[in-house]
Amino acid sequence: MKKIEAIIRSSRLETVKEALGKYGIHGMTVTHVLGCGLQRGQTEYYRGNLYTVNLLPKVKVEIIALDHRVPEIVDIISREARTGEIGDGKIFIYPVETAIRIRTGEQGEDAI
Repeated sequence: MKKIEAIIRSSRLETVKEALGKYGIHGMTVTHVLGCGLQRGQTEYYRGNLYTVNLLPKVKVEIIALDHRVPEIVDIISREARTGEIGDGKIFIYPVETAIRIRTGEQGEDAI
């Protein structure tokens, strides 16, 4: 099993979610986060004063998937989250040792 963690633009969340749903991928955790990378924030005026906002709002989508589904999921997220501009985000993939469904006690693949 693998954990796919994607940091994407907030505006692309619904598109990514719908595309994953079409391929039977419904289980995910979504968190609103702040971050910066190459985008390096932005400069804004507020009440006549210039401010630099270094951390921009993003969305983190976390999915636990079987190994053979990972390339498909990564492809869907990459395709649907891409705008071609700086700040589209990143995808990270981590190994998952096991998963346990608390309600039933199921473990491993049965728990996801």
